[in-house]
Amino acid sequence: MPSLYDDLEKQPVVKLLEEINNEDRKVAIAVGDAIPQIAKLIEGVVPRMKKGGRLFYIGAGTSGRLGVLDASEVPPTFGMPPTWVIGLIAGGDKALRSPVENAEDDTRQGWLDLQEYSINQLDTLVGIAASGATPYVAGALREAKQHGILTACITNNPGAPVTQEVDIPIEIVVGPEFVTGSTRMKSGTAEKMALNMISTVVMIRLGRVKGNKMVNMQLTNSKLVDRGARMLVDELHIEYDRAKALLLMHGSVKAVLDSFQTD
Repeated sequence: MPSLYDDLEKQPVVKLLEEINNEDRKVAIAVGDAIPQIAKLIEGVVPRMKKGGRLFYIGAGTSGRLGVLDASEVPPTFGMPPTWVIGLIAGGDKALRSPVENAEDDTRQGWLDLQEYSINQLDTLVGIAASGATPYVAGALREAKQHGILTACITNNPGAPVTQEVDIPIEIVVGPEFVTGSTRMKSGTAEKMALNMISTVVMIRLGRVKGNKMVNMQLTNSKLVDRGARMLVDELHIEYDRAKALLLMHGSVKAVLDSFQTD
């Protein structure tokens, strides 16, 4: 669909920013409309992961990068091994920074990439494709579904071909992009929002959050150590220095809380 705006090169900076922001406001509403489908996916993922299943994202270009991004943020945020949520992008890791010519056009490569992880019926595969027609994604989803793997897609094109290949189609209709065809904008924002919702709620359901706190976060820097210590101060009503010492000894906020429950 063509943009609702024109003569962009003639517009002042502030007007351009206001118009982009106006379009961005529509994204959250569109994501909200897709919540029933997102919930259905999560309700399918959680019991599988409790049995040892994994969550895979697969995409090309911007969509692939967003899947890899979301997967890469699960370990530090929720303290999960990097093997639990896995992001694949057409063209491999090189494509995270530079386009790989024709990588997304191969209908078989997505499934071949998944074979390297021995994907199985406990796993879930989510294909991310703004257009809903990416061969790399569609081919992987088709094979996965045929092998009894739970499949879903996130697309911004209602009724797109990829929706016919999955158990759970998630259609987020954001309307025309500000720059015609630039799906890195509203479509990409919608995909990022949906992925945030999926991974966060799945991790909450798997017990990786307590109250509203990231009690399993990795202590990879002094800021996060300080945050964890303050969580313990609030939860256990102990002095900060003791909280920090306990945190460094046990390795996570949750481990410290669990040790107090067993004392």
